[in-house]
Amino acid sequence: MAREDDIRHMVSQWVDRALANRGADASALTTARSTTPMSTKMESIAIGADHGGFQLKEKLVPFLSQKGYSVDDCGTHSQDSVDYPDVAHAVAQRVSKGQCRWGIIIDGAGIGSSMVANKVPGVRAALCYDLSSAKNSREHNHANVLTLGAGLIGNSLALQIVETWLTTPWGGDRHARRVAMIDAIETIYRR
Repeated sequence: MAREDDIRHMVSQWVDRALANRGADASALTTARSTTPMSTKMESIAIGADHGGFQLKEKLVPFLSQKGYSVDDCGTHSQDSVDYPDVAHAVAQRVSKGQCRWGIIIDGAGIGSSMVANKVPGVRAALCYDLSSAKNSREHNHANVLTLGAGLIGNSLALQIVETWLTTPWGGDRHARRVAMIDAIETIYRR
């Protein structure tokens, strides 16, 4: 299995080629990417939930800790109403900055948190609702943030989705070109 550094290098090459083919400034992207700090905690997970996902988050934190992951809990810490964009942004930022390898965000449906997370550069968030979507998002799309809809899936299925998502390796190969295209599109619209 490829190491994270190898994957980053491969994606970097694909992005540079894609940008060169589209006439964009690949050197600006390479410079920006090289200044992004790499995580020293490669098995760390940022997790967060709004009030609708709080109970599921409270089940996932010990589950992840028992699996040996370092968990960075971004809140919320009660069932009091909070705005999901704040929590989703906090989790996505930790992944984008390399402070955590992965992120998990839980809200009522998982849709809004996915939209927020995907606004953060370098984040590829996927809303997963079954084992197939969890596996596909990692293997084909190299997702680094998982969003879950606590109101739509039960606790048992959520644990299975998280387990599948975390243990499914990135497929690389033919999928690398498409992920590089996603990254290139992000770069075009970055301000």
